[in-house]
Amino acid sequence: MSNHSPLPFAEAPSGCRRCPRLVKLRKSLRKEHPDWWNAPVPAFGDPDAWLAIVGLAPGKEGANRTGRPFTGDASGELLFATLDKVGLSTGTFRSSIDDRVTLNGAIILNAVKCLPPENKPTGVEINNCRDYLAKALNALPNLKVILVLGKIAHDSIMRMSGQKLADHKFAHGARHQLPDGRVLIDSYHCSRYNVNTRRLTVEMFEEVFQSIVDGVSHP
Repeated sequence: MSNHSPLPFAEAPSGCRRCPRLVKLRKSLRKEHPDWWNAPVPAFGDPDAWLAIVGLAPGKEGANRTGRPFTGDASGELLFATLDKVGLSTGTFRSSIDDRVTLNGAIILNAVKCLPPENKPTGVEINNCRDYLAKALNALPNLKVILVLGKIAHDSIMRMSGQKLADHKFAHGARHQLPDGRVLIDSYHCSRYNVNTRRLTVEMFEEVFQSIVDGVSHP
């Protein structure tokens, strides 16, 4: 299985050892599922993106299995359907790296590049991975908007930008101006749990994306 990053210089090595707990989990899954990706998951999308979508971390049977963000589990179905609806993707998403979907003007990243146990990275693990996220974001010359899916991604980018979390609290649909001129916008994560509990509805998710696209088209 192979996957090519649009930002290869900003990726963690496949044998990254920064986080012992994540390394241990990765090694156990490589024995259990040798045909899975089981490595830091690279970025996916357009290297000339104006929009960066930042999630939490790979899902066990999603990106950790397939090697592409939000691909292989339920969380990607809503994300890629929404990207298609607002004109940021081409092709038909089939939850497989072989579906030939491409992103236009958008790129998908994660705050943590390896699968954490129970989808809960520690603060140290988030800190360990932040420089890879920073490298990726800083390598996007046309980047205008960062859409974070969940509080962990929000907090990581705020810390990266030197902002006080107390002054920039996470809230669905909230907009935050970053010191470099870029805008950060919050959304609840498109996880199955959030959708099933209706913390996040399809309409809420689509509204966030549509407002971003409309705002860039008509600043």
